[in-house]
Amino acid sequence: MAYTDLREWIAALDRAGELRRIRTEADPILEIAEIADRVSKSAGGGAALLFENVKGYPAQKLLINQFGSARRMSMALGVKQLDEVSDRLKMFMDVKSPQGLLDKIKMLPMLAELGKFFPKEVEAAKAPCKEIVKRGDFSLFDFPVLKCWPKDGGRFITLPCVITRDPRTGKRNVGMYRMQLFDERTTGMHWQRQKVAAEHYRERMRAAAAGESGRSAAVDIMARSGGGSRVAEGDRPSGKMEVAVAIGTDPALTFSAIVPAPPEVEEYMIAGFLRQSPVELVKGETVDLEVPANAEIILEGYVNLEELRTEGPFGDHTGFYSLEDLYPVFHVTCATHRKDPIYATTIVGKPPMEDAYMGKAVERIFLPLMKMTIPELVDVNLPIDGVFHNLMIVSIKKSYPGQARKVMNAIWSLGQAMFTKCIIVVDEDTNVQDVGEVVWKTLNNIDPERDIQFTLGPVDSLDHSSRLPDFGSKMGIDATRKWPTEGFTRPWPDEVSSDRATKELVEGKWEEIKKELGM
Repeated sequence: MAYTDLREWIAALDRAGELRRIRTEADPILEIAEIADRVSKSAGGGAALLFENVKGYPAQKLLINQFGSARRMSMALGVKQLDEVSDRLKMFMDVKSPQGLLDKIKMLPMLAELGKFFPKEVEAAKAPCKEIVKRGDFSLFDFPVLKCWPKDGGRFITLPCVITRDPRTGKRNVGMYRMQLFDERTTGMHWQRQKVAAEHYRERMRAAAAGESGRSAAVDIMARSGGGSRVAEGDRPSGKMEVAVAIGTDPALTFSAIVPAPPEVEEYMIAGFLRQSPVELVKGETVDLEVPANAEIILEGYVNLEELRTEGPFGDHTGFYSLEDLYPVFHVTCATHRKDPIYATTIVGKPPMEDAYMGKAVERIFLPLMKMTIPELVDVNLPIDGVFHNLMIVSIKKSYPGQARKVMNAIWSLGQAMFTKCIIVVDEDTNVQDVGEVVWKTLNNIDPERDIQFTLGPVDSLDHSSRLPDFGSKMGIDATRKWPTEGFTRPWPDEVSSDRATKELVEGKWEEIKKELGM
């Protein structure tokens, strides 16, 4: 089923026994994060938590850990298993051009279903997010924004849907970038250089610089994605970039904000595909952007192209603090919200936490897309403890010598997968979801000097160990069986296994033996 808004989703969690209401007073400064961390690290990821007595905010509720289990992640997308979503995605990708009238007629139901994905605009009067409109009489501290960890630079909005528009194409983007509260009306905007919103920012900087001085592309020296590099005063272009932020959206839209989709595909469309119904949008009050009509809270404003400010530290999903750096500043000009807004948030830190289940959902759903580029791919595992960008294990159907290395290079050229620090490639008969089996096969199958390769390239901005910010080395391990055509002329041994006849013999006695063993 599709959830129209966060409230329908909370009600569904409640009915399913997946929600716990916390009526004990809890402070948004460190205390709620500590509670949520303990719950998320309990068996199965714990329950979703609705805090109903937030210290200093008697009229507001706070939701956290909403995606923090495999079951809830499937529920959020309206399926029993995440493979249902990937199967549906694969069905659309497999569509071929119609060859005649009959083929065209057969496509009509699919075209009708596609119509469900397109967002639709509604009138402001029908948009719950505009029940309260504040242009000058508000503070960001009116909302129970968390301080998550003791050494954090301040309070951070951690689950925002940040909406920007491509100045060249007009396409909208919805991304998730943490936002540090600087004061009542300004926040940091932590879009890293490889993110889509950062490219929108750079495009506006290029246009502004070209218009002012004709320097155009040279403006890249200013734009370490929106953050990072100090810029000489005379080199800064003037101008503003409009931004809107939605907090507390339906689960499909929130999830879509983290999806590594191509820039040409709007996240509003992805959310429509996931929930099988259109996202309702409404025009912003002070910005020329469309925002989710059913969100709990909308923040509208702009980023000055010439303004950077120190943001951080922040306890990040790597389990380490990401350090201070320079990022753009978001100026809030208007806040709209429901009469009794529910503040949706999350915390990240040492895994496993809520984001682990979101990352695993991305892995499962987008495997068919990876297979379009890498057809020999069988399965993928991004282990939770590898915090997703540090380790990827892939199995392949090997058909020619050197194919494992071809796959490594293909992954490093594939969107956000370019950040993968370590890739292990195994044969198709290895279960990549069984890390023990992967370790056993890998360590037995490699000659380190022969089978490990290194390369240089972009790395995740959160990688504190790289030689330079955003740039470092990556490692690939070819743990497949080696062939004579790869220069391996020794015999390759068989794995130790019982024969079929003995297995069947024991199988007939196994239940009786289990009783005698007390199993």
